[in-house]
Amino acid sequence: MKKTLLLLLIFTVISLFSDLSAQKNDKMEDIKYRRSSLHTMLIETSDFPNKEVVMKAYKEAPFPDKYNNHTIGEKSFDPKQYLVSDEAIKAAGIKKNQKDIENGKLPEMPLIIENYFDKNKIANKMIAKWFDRDSLGAFDMNLIGERGMYNASDMAAKIAQGTARGTASLADAGEELIKNTFVVVTKLKFVSNETVAAGIREVSLEAANQIKNEMIRQAAIIAANKIYEKTKEGYSVWTTAYLYQLNWNDSIAAVFYNNMWMDKSSINPTKKELFDNSDLFSLNFVGSEKASSLVTFSLKKGEGNRTDEQVIELATIRNIDAVYAKLQKKYDVFKTKTPLYTGYPITAKIGMKEGLEGGEKFEVLEQMIDKKTGLTVYKNKGVIKVDKKLIWDNRYNAGESPKNPVLDKDGKPITVTTFKGGKKFYSGMLIRQLK
Repeated sequence: MKKTLLLLLIFTVISLFSDLSAQKNDKMEDIKYRRSSLHTMLIETSDFPNKEVVMKAYKEAPFPDKYNNHTIGEKSFDPKQYLVSDEAIKAAGIKKNQKDIENGKLPEMPLIIENYFDKNKIANKMIAKWFDRDSLGAFDMNLIGERGMYNASDMAAKIAQGTARGTASLADAGEELIKNTFVVVTKLKFVSNETVAAGIREVSLEAANQIKNEMIRQAAIIAANKIYEKTKEGYSVWTTAYLYQLNWNDSIAAVFYNNMWMDKSSINPTKKELFDNSDLFSLNFVGSEKASSLVTFSLKKGEGNRTDEQVIELATIRNIDAVYAKLQKKYDVFKTKTPLYTGYPITAKIGMKEGLEGGEKFEVLEQMIDKKTGLTVYKNKGVIKVDKKLIWDNRYNAGESPKNPVLDKDGKPITVTTFKGGKKFYSGMLIRQLK
């Protein structure tokens, strides 16, 4: 009896060890999954110092890695060229007061952006990129096939056969890929802290000089100057990001496939002109978010001895990352799905750049095909929570001589974020943050 129990115990331990080992090794270096697509733009303004450094940092910043790069060429525009009428502002219910006018603020910015989109046919260009449109106006399904892991030739054949509206793969591509295409238009403003600090000191000194007691007055003056010296350094970064989604539905798809579609074997100048001039495609305003941060040049000390330009670059990119994280948390439609890197321990390649601080909850999804409709569906398989002790610092340039790097239990730098919540998950399952 004792021998039997001992054998059972041994087999149980071996089985458990094997299971844990398999799960720990169950990881993929390059997991393919369907991502939302993104085009990013910058609003050109001239109301901040070091504009050239900021613009350079924005243009050279790493593209958000959880999205497909859907850049169509234009990366910035001057809002003054696309101002809208007072009547349009009033009709949209936007209030603009005298203080806004004096400070150069434009609360009607979403209308200005939409005016830019309309006049430059940005939505048409985004659709053209999806279908690899060439100079003659011919389309193909190669990009959609690549991003959605579809058979591009089969999809194109079904369009040519006139069965597009009844084809599940085309409908799925519309819902999964084309519909999840976004534009984020960013407005940056850098304000020198010295200007703000000097204003505060001036007010403080005026107040101090009203004090009759000499000792108290001198103490107040010293305090005002100390605060000025401490706060005058560097810049404050203000970022506003406006989020737009490409409008795509069954009605739009039907008109496109039936009236505008042509491939290289059936060039039709009339169809080309129809697409070029069409107002069928548009971008819908989803919402906006703001982020700000204080940048001091003390960052140069102990973190790679950065130059002033490098500090500005660091602040610009990290602030943009912060506002993207806010957009993702606020608007469900813009939330990214991220594959699990390992199933046990539960890890994923997201971290502080995505705004993680610890305790955030994520739903775990399993991608499936609905047998009735042929469309992709995501089945909820559970909820996991970020382990606040094991969050990856993946912020821009975070690896450059960090003062206190976060280490795992083996003393190695953390390169993934760890979650708590179960042992039934596996590498490749998708996670999406919950509110």
